[in-house]
Formats: sequence, structure tokens, C-alpha cells
Amino acid sequence: MASIGQSKEGVVGEKLRGGEGRATLFPAPLAGGEGAVTLAARIELEPGSSVGFHRHDDDEEVYAILSGEGIFLSDEGSCPVGPGDLFVTQRGSSHGLRNTGKGALIFFAVVARK
Repeated sequence: MASIGQSKEGVVGEKLRGGEGRATLFPAPLAGGEGAVTLAARIELEPGSSVGFHRHDDDEEVYAILSGEGIFLSDEGSCPVGPGDLFVTQRGSSHGLRNTGKGALIFFAVVARK
């Protein structure tokens, strides 16, 4: 089944996954609960804000950076991010993301259970 809809209404969150600052999430509507995808959202991370370093025990997550700049953190270390970068965090691994730019760091996040 395909979900149809646009995510125009943002939901403001603070300290995502134990991080700092604020972000606005624009989640895609998901039909039912039978698919592997449990979250699909465009996220706008405010300057100086972060998604806290967290572990994925039962699912996996993909970040696709659309605009802005920041630092991606993983079990292996850290690296700068910019538009076009793609990161996959597999089950059993940890990651986080920090906005180091002057504007919003905008990215897609997709979480899927294994």
C-alpha cells in the first residue's frame, strides 16, 4: 500500500534524541503499520542544534542531506556533511548529527525495522 499526502505542517521538537536545540519535523503520512518503514521525514535542524548520539538496536536509519552544513557522528568517528551526502546507520550502530552552519541543516530521515 502506498501512502499519499504531503507533509506541510511542521512539528517542532526540542533536544531530538538527547541532542541540543530545536528542529522542525515534516513527517510523511504512513499507511497502516505493516511495512518496514516506521518514519520518513524532512527535518530542519536549527543552527547550533543537534540530533543526539543514539543507538539503533532494532532498526536502521538513512540520512540524506539536502542543504546546510554540519558534522555526522558515528561509531567510527565524525565527518563534515553537506548537500548530497548520504549516511546509513545499520542495526547495532550509533550515530548523531550536529548543525555547524549559520542556516538550517535540512535532511531526509528514513527509519526502517529489519
